[in-house]
Amino acid sequence: MDLAFSPEEIAFRDEVRAFIAANYPAELKGKSMREDLSREEFLAWHKILGKKGWAAPAWPAEYGGTGWTPTQRYIWSEENARAETVPVLPFGINMVAPVIYTFGTAAQKAHYLPRILSGEDWWCQGYSEPGAGSDLASLKTRAERVGDHYIVNGQKTWTTLAQHADWGFFLVRTDVNARKPQEGISFLLINMRSPGVEVRPIITIDGGHEVNETWLTDVRVPVENLVGEENMGWTCAKYLLAHERSGIAGVARSKRALEKLRAIAATEAMNDPTLGGDSEFTRKMAQLEIDLTALEYTELRTLAREQAGHGPGVESSLLKIKGTEVQQRLTELTLEAVGYYAMTDYHAGDRNNLGPIGPDYAQGMSAIYFNMRKASIYGGSNEIQRNIIAKMVLGL
Repeated sequence: MDLAFSPEEIAFRDEVRAFIAANYPAELKGKSMREDLSREEFLAWHKILGKKGWAAPAWPAEYGGTGWTPTQRYIWSEENARAETVPVLPFGINMVAPVIYTFGTAAQKAHYLPRILSGEDWWCQGYSEPGAGSDLASLKTRAERVGDHYIVNGQKTWTTLAQHADWGFFLVRTDVNARKPQEGISFLLINMRSPGVEVRPIITIDGGHEVNETWLTDVRVPVENLVGEENMGWTCAKYLLAHERSGIAGVARSKRALEKLRAIAATEAMNDPTLGGDSEFTRKMAQLEIDLTALEYTELRTLAREQAGHGPGVESSLLKIKGTEVQQRLTELTLEAVGYYAMTDYHAGDRNNLGPIGPDYAQGMSAIYFNMRKASIYGGSNEIQRNIIAKMVLGL
């Protein structure tokens, strides 16, 4: 695959770079999703991109997508990683929207897609349950049809940023007597402000409030909020997960993180005289770069397939496995590089009026490391992805 940019592609890159420099909110510079951003901060960049028409590069043009080529989408992700922008949240743009424009009714497309595109509605995902994570088909949240509504009861867990959400897309059981558990599941859109919806925080090991448990008690959901046919939600779920897994790879931002790791290694003292001169550490960085480059080419081939009209297939499982493994190894090596400084953070320093200890790049690194442990689990655990590959590619 030739990655040499044409003059037109270089002009596009320059346009993107200039737009980000001129329009990215000043209050977000230097911030990341790992910080406790407000709802307004999370949505600020999304809304700017919505007005520009650049919020959904992967959408079909007929629904508001950019119509960009795979190379242009590659450039877009590279430039956002270079500028370290806060990513557009995936739940609306990358996850539920493809389900709606593929399986939804004309009325659903007309109502929800423009609001997702503009950032007017914030979405969350209601898939996992306390007893149904990797084995998602065993979910127990029940939706019983009564007249022109479904009455929903159950519990969801790990609902990321649901404390801010306007809407959620939920997998619910509509047929408890189905021959197979997958055949009795439906895909519902639920207003998170509905009576009976309760979001309770789950505080993670780093003290952050990123995930929640969501309780649904006699929640009334109009039948028109069903996407696709009743009891066919598993088809929607698999389609959504394929899009989610492709996006989890995060190649461009991992490349940026690797650049930062090299800079840290060139700074941290070592016998030679910096860590960058340590043969074992540089070997691990080199192996990581090789794996990341291979992953990048796989992602580019996937983008090219999508451009040709093919939706994400089994390669999304490969992207998810290797992408999250690379992300975890990056945080492991960065933790190794900064050493004991990783255990300090601004919050502890502020409480003791001491200020941060050690270099800025080390602050909160332990929290990032621990948080990244989840990457190989969400979106379908990597073990499940290997099973999918074994079944779909090897026929096992």
